[in-house]
Amino acid sequence: MSATSEMSTVGRMVEVGGIELWTEEFGDPSHPPVLLIAGSMSQGLLWPDEFVGRIAAAGHRVVRYDHRDVGRSTALDFERNPYTWADLKADAVGLMDALGMGSAHLVGHSAGGMLAQWIAAEHPGRVESLTLIGSSPLGAGEAHVLVRALMGQPQPEGSLPEPTAEFVDFFRNAAAGPPPVTRAETVDFQIELARVLRGAACPSDFDEDAQRRLEERLYDRMRDPRSAANHRLAGMADPDAEPQGAPARVSAPTLVVEGTAEPVKPGHGRIIAQEIAGARLEMVPGMGHMLTADAVEPVANALVAHLDASAGGRGA
Repeated sequence: MSATSEMSTVGRMVEVGGIELWTEEFGDPSHPPVLLIAGSMSQGLLWPDEFVGRIAAAGHRVVRYDHRDVGRSTALDFERNPYTWADLKADAVGLMDALGMGSAHLVGHSAGGMLAQWIAAEHPGRVESLTLIGSSPLGAGEAHVLVRALMGQPQPEGSLPEPTAEFVDFFRNAAAGPPPVTRAETVDFQIELARVLRGAACPSDFDEDAQRRLEERLYDRMRDPRSAANHRLAGMADPDAEPQGAPARVSAPTLVVEGTAEPVKPGHGRIIAQEIAGARLEMVPGMGHMLTADAVEPVANALVAHLDASAGGRGA
């Protein structure tokens, strides 16, 4: 029996600020809470079951959720209901309120890590510890770096490192052709994107069948498959919304995780670790941008050790 199957799990809708957020809980509700914050356009299910189960089995109440406009959460008409990434940050804080979490350990992946930094900087008393996986330093203009890389423009001195050539080429080629429309086209696109996100060290045994099953599941549980693109619109609505100097205001014990094959934000983890006082950087050999099956064990082990080390802090 897997660690996940031994833990209690409840999936339900939670109302936050007039919208519904699909949430799923694992572990004993009386245990210290851990909130998993996924990246842009990413569903909560991209936190692998085995990863979640390992954290719960180590003595934690673990919550993963779908952001607005992804998965089973509320899908919005962006023209009628525009929002920014500040609202996605508020969703996470509102979910903590709705679930009775006065404070929690925050674990954020990619853009979710930037949301977690934002919360830690603004609400230090509510963050027991912080773990940032494949993320970028908040306020350092990562979105601008990505746009310049895709446009072939030079990066100003002091900019964050840009994505790898393979990542940039993939999206340039995608932009040159028609966007995926049908279920089959979208699933095929996501499979090829998954290959790229594994990084240059992508193993030859990439399990395309397993990835296809995952992508089909993710597609089929979307309220509206088109609405995930609203996260891009939210970023463009206020591209300079990220507060400057936020990492320096983070006081929570912080673990930064980056894969040695990171294709999207290479080297960003080291910069985060330098900007957050006392942060520890964990480099995971062969890991790309995502929590693939081969990365689950080393990342989960590092996270559980970090949670244990943080247990003597403010208390959950």
